[in-house]
Amino acid sequence: MDQLPIFVNLRGRNVILVGEGEMADAKRRLIERAGGICVDAADRAARIAFVAIAEEEDARTAADELKARGLLVNVVDRPEICDFTTPAIVDRTPVLIAVGTGGASAGMAKAIRQRIETLLPETLGPLAEAISRGRSKIRARWSEGAERRRALDQGFAAGGMLDPFGTHDDATVDNWIMQAENPKGDRLIEIALLSANPDDLTLLTARLLGEADNVFHDPGVPAAILNRARADAVRHASAPPAPPPEGLSLFLRLPSAQG
Repeated sequence: MDQLPIFVNLRGRNVILVGEGEMADAKRRLIERAGGICVDAADRAARIAFVAIAEEEDARTAADELKARGLLVNVVDRPEICDFTTPAIVDRTPVLIAVGTGGASAGMAKAIRQRIETLLPETLGPLAEAISRGRSKIRARWSEGAERRRALDQGFAAGGMLDPFGTHDDATVDNWIMQAENPKGDRLIEIALLSANPDDLTLLTARLLGEADNVFHDPGVPAAILNRARADAVRHASAPPAPPPEGLSLFLRLPSAQG
């Protein structure tokens, strides 16, 4: 991973925008859509800046001056001198999905975004808002953080009561809180990988990687597969201990290491 994806709260904040014309207008719309306030380069309250200048030398000069003041700078169409890039966005507020290529190809990011748009129902945003409103009830039902996360994982799973790709109404979250089964306790699942190619992962394995607290694996399991796990999951290049750690643990085995 060459960049750290983050979501920045711009609402009510000053954002420097340098440049004129179509490129600058596009960035202005993006900033204002996120609630930011566009200001010029003289502003001293801003911490983020966009440079939308067609001439390369002028763009670099403007970016260097802003960076020297400690601002994070995006330079349109020049990813090699950007501190950050802006992704293609799928908006189901409050759910946002950002697709970035590190500046390699805005067209590719756009194509991926368009594909994702067709998959996500319009009820996704209201579902997220209902879950936010129901936090106190969710905490009352599952008081322990790990148990609560596992309950949500089960609810969000394909076919689950909170499946993000399903259709929901105003009663969905309350019904789930009342009817959901308690999450399964500590467990270890051994997975025989089909190959070292991440494209060969089954849907079940991909889902389990997204839920696991600990991922144990044969030393030869490639990073391309391990990266499919939760970002905060603990990775261990070893067999699991007995008993396994708390929560859900996976043991990934390569074909050559089985048997």
